[in-house]
Amino acid sequence: MVCCFGKKDERTKTIEKELHKERKIMRRQINLLLLGSGESGKSTFVKQMHIIHGAGEFTADEVRAYRQQIYQNAISAMRVLLDARNKLGIAWEDPKRQAEVEKVMRFTVGDLLKGIDFTTFVEVAPIISDFWNDAAIRKTYEQRNLFQISDSCQYFFEHIPRIAMPDFYPTNRDILFCRKATRGISEHIFEINKIPFRFIDVGGQRSQRQKWFQCFTDITSILFMVASNEYDQVILEDRRTNRVVESRSVFETIVNNRAFSNVSIILFMNKNDLLQEKVPKSDIRQYFTDFTGDHTLVRDVQFFLVDKFEASRRDRARPFFYHFTTAVDTENIRRVFRDVRESILEQNLKTLMMQ
Repeated sequence: MVCCFGKKDERTKTIEKELHKERKIMRRQINLLLLGSGESGKSTFVKQMHIIHGAGEFTADEVRAYRQQIYQNAISAMRVLLDARNKLGIAWEDPKRQAEVEKVMRFTVGDLLKGIDFTTFVEVAPIISDFWNDAAIRKTYEQRNLFQISDSCQYFFEHIPRIAMPDFYPTNRDILFCRKATRGISEHIFEINKIPFRFIDVGGQRSQRQKWFQCFTDITSILFMVASNEYDQVILEDRRTNRVVESRSVFETIVNNRAFSNVSIILFMNKNDLLQEKVPKSDIRQYFTDFTGDHTLVRDVQFFLVDKFEASRRDRARPFFYHFTTAVDTENIRRVFRDVRESILEQNLKTLMMQ
């Protein structure tokens, strides 16, 4: 009997030791919650963390899955452009191209969700490339704020010859541009300078936001992503609400939530590259009548948008952090996250000292 008790005590000690070790790790772990509306760049940011602080490359299985997703992205985006061209009444530069439209439009949503293999893609790749070279499709693309299309489609259209090669193996850059809507909650842990950083990525669409509340415990910091180039676009869900207005509304709810009174919230004004392209072409005053700066200056537009979010905070004494980012630019994210990491660790140290 004594012998048995001895074994039990040893087992108990081992369990307690493991629990103590686990608690120590959990205490050191930095929990970062990525929030923002759909297509703001949250998942792209996680991919960058994988490249910068993870393995640096994606596994062969992941690359194969991304290859199929890239095929899907290209076909899906061209379907959207063909439909939009028709609805906008833009005439083909070469009317003969109309005869080829059905070869792309025949793909249903179900076909695209099931996945597109190489054999299927290589049949339509030359047609997609030919359509992209038609002035009508380019003109339609210039009016893309009027309909819903992925920002990355131009990148894939311009790389169709390479993507359609039998030995196409997506690069990190291809994967960064690849778009797949996040459904549910995904977690990723990266050890950075011997400190575990846990990133929690949740879907940004309205239908996914009820899941956010499952992730609100033990959060160190919230990285709130905004697609700053979307000031002239509406959301997919109701096709009426301005995307920046929607993002600001979500941010206001989060930043003023009592549950986050001790959580640092960092605003990422993302897609800065696309904002710079858009500002000279799309007058922000048509969408925000309270804009008073120079509508042709990117800097004026940037700080107007930042002020929109900053003004939604009720606690004015709380520090306000923001960064202008381009999620597909690895060096930009490397530099920005280095700064963000320091401020998060400093804040976390203060919190631990108060416990």
